[in-house]
Amino acid sequence: MLRKLRYMAMGATIAYFFDPQNGGQRRAALRERVSGAARKRAESLGQTASVETQPDDVTLAHKVETEIFRDPEIPKGRINVNAENGKVFLRGEVEEPELIRDLEQRTKKVQGVQEVENLLHVPGTPAPTK
Repeated sequence: MLRKLRYMAMGATIAYFFDPQNGGQRRAALRERVSGAARKRAESLGQTASVETQPDDVTLAHKVETEIFRDPEIPKGRINVNAENGKVFLRGEVEEPELIRDLEQRTKKVQGVQEVENLLHVPGTPAPTK
């Protein structure tokens, strides 16, 4: 009898969380409650629940691109952004020397960037090699 009740409760739980109309909302609410409880538990133990990790190179490069190409005046097709272990490389050609410094400063502000290697140059000047 107890086994039958256990299976009925399990079936009801599955039906509740995988209901086609409301199941997605119910699962999301449960995830929020569980993560909130974990955060509270970690805080009560004097720990931080969310430890910031260094983003991988591809994610970091995309974050930098999103930030610097937000301005429509930036020549998107002429600037290349790469990242290696938190170090971001800016390569390409821009029209104004002020833009080179501006892009470097914007890049440094992106969370996860540890260092910037600015290899941008203006037309008529050789590309920096270091």
